[in-house]
Amino acid sequence: MKVLLLEDVYKLGRAGDVKRVAPGYARNYLMPQGLAVLATPGAMKHADRIKKTGEVKRAKVNQELGGVAEQLEGKRFTFAAKASETRRLYGSINTQMIAEAVSKEIGVDVQAKQIESQPLRMLGRHSVAVRLTVDLIPEIEIVVHREGETPESALEAEAMEALMAEEEEALAEILEDEAEMEQEEASDEDEQTAEVEFLDESGEDAEEDEAA
Repeated sequence: MKVLLLEDVYKLGRAGDVKRVAPGYARNYLMPQGLAVLATPGAMKHADRIKKTGEVKRAKVNQELGGVAEQLEGKRFTFAAKASETRRLYGSINTQMIAEAVSKEIGVDVQAKQIESQPLRMLGRHSVAVRLTVDLIPEIEIVVHREGETPESALEAEAMEALMAEEEEALAEILEDEAEMEQEEASDEDEQTAEVEFLDESGEDAEEDEAA
């Protein structure tokens, strides 16, 4: 089904664009929300006007929120949570919790649907995008730490875990290289043995020929 977008739709298109979408997506979401209409010949007559209006609206909103995006880019938010010894949370840090923290920080209402993230279920550092507009999508840093401990402790534990993983990977590579070398050496020995046996057999055959 082809639709004409009346508003910017994240990851789909901008106002005035014609997009092919699933019928269910169009009827159950885009059209009821006033985000699109069927791309009929009559609707297409207004496509240029819709696109120009969208550009003006987009530029205005981007200008209004440009400073907010700069303020958010790279900013750290911390959350305390209960977690197991394996650093897995008893529960999760969801988009609603992140949206509330961001809204409180910047003084601008941010909805959970604007947070591009799955629920966070592990201690440590997480990178999360905040969709302010279709153009402004700053990334923030979420640090989830164990209750009663500091955010730095979670980062240190994460760094230690990463270091151990690197050491294990390096050890595995060394063992793999050694195994390959042993295999090559064994193969070389087999070739040398086969060559000696061949020479011995050739010598015996020659002696038998001379005796005959």
